[in-house]
Amino acid sequence: MINSDAFTKRLQQVIEYYGESASSFAEKIGVQRSSISHILSGRNKPSLEFVLKILSAFPEVELYWLLKGKGIFPKMKQTPPIQTTNELPKDLFSTEESDKETPPDHVGTPNKQIERIVVFYSDGSFKNYEN
Repeated sequence: MINSDAFTKRLQQVIEYYGESASSFAEKIGVQRSSISHILSGRNKPSLEFVLKILSAFPEVELYWLLKGKGIFPKMKQTPPIQTTNELPKDLFSTEESDKETPPDHVGTPNKQIERIVVFYSDGSFKNYEN
């Protein structure tokens, strides 16, 4: 069973995060304005259909966070684009002024190619990119 008061606070947090009014939020998830009002006031409890509509309209909202407060919100954080050039910045490995002109021997070796990159996330999950 979910805690209605805590759910209400998380729902309000979602609405504020997206900069929506209760009316515009209701429109985006496809429910009547009164449904939002009744849930926020504590008069009604959210239905499964209501929760699923939120998840469908706002993929950054994590189910377990919304229902139980466990997890993170927003679940998808913007990450900077991956650099696609093969060149490394000249000062990446240098510690002294004279090192800035010549990168170490292993950088830029023509016979070496990236085989795979693994990105580890703080929640224990990972993403594997293979060439």
